[in-house]
Amino acid sequence: MEVAGPLACFTRPELKVERVSYPVMSPSAAVGVLSAVFWKPEFQYVVRAIEVLAPIEWTSIRRNEAKSVITAGEVAALRKDPRRRYDVETDRDQRNSMLLRDVHYRIRTQVVLTGRGRCEREEKYREQLRRRVDKGACFAQPFLGCREFSASFGPQTDTVPIARDEDLGVMLHSIVYPATGGEQYRWFHAQLHQGVLKVPLRPLGAGEVAMPDGSGWRADGAQAG
Repeated sequence: MEVAGPLACFTRPELKVERVSYPVMSPSAAVGVLSAVFWKPEFQYVVRAIEVLAPIEWTSIRRNEAKSVITAGEVAALRKDPRRRYDVETDRDQRNSMLLRDVHYRIRTQVVLTGRGRCEREEKYREQLRRRVDKGACFAQPFLGCREFSASFGPQTDTVPIARDEDLGVMLHSIVYPATGGEQYRWFHAQLHQGVLKVPLRPLGAGEVAMPDGSGWRADGAQAG
């Protein structure tokens, strides 16, 4: 399927204060777009490639954002005491964001069964995804990294990837949520070859890259308190 939009921000998790996008959509963001269109617990998406169909162009904006991250403990306290208030107006801060503009991607993915359902045919879910893409149907509005950057989507066209080679460095591969709680970040060495970012099945091992990990980090790059 193909996705496009006027603005996108695929935030680098290692940058904690101001948002800076990766130059290209990350695999985890692609899974988010696919899941907004069609998702069931019986399968998972394994993104194999992301094709860049429009030139990589940047823009910057300043936005008012909340400085703090609300925790489960604060939510429980608010529910327990109705008189307790959170004043978002006093918790705002202006932050700069480096965004991508006028983006257009083609996502190539596999549908892999998780073993949670009775269906043993991946073709069933692939066809359901294809029909939803053709009709423009979705469970939730897909977005390009941040919820305010809505994405349009549709079936594959004959648009060719851009002619660009670039070493993109270490990029977020996926986020795993173990049963014990928290988040585990997985990474890979991203290389753009003639406009195509190929995604390896195996991310880098824990000893191969020194990047943030654990429940203290959010996917949008902010550090939890």
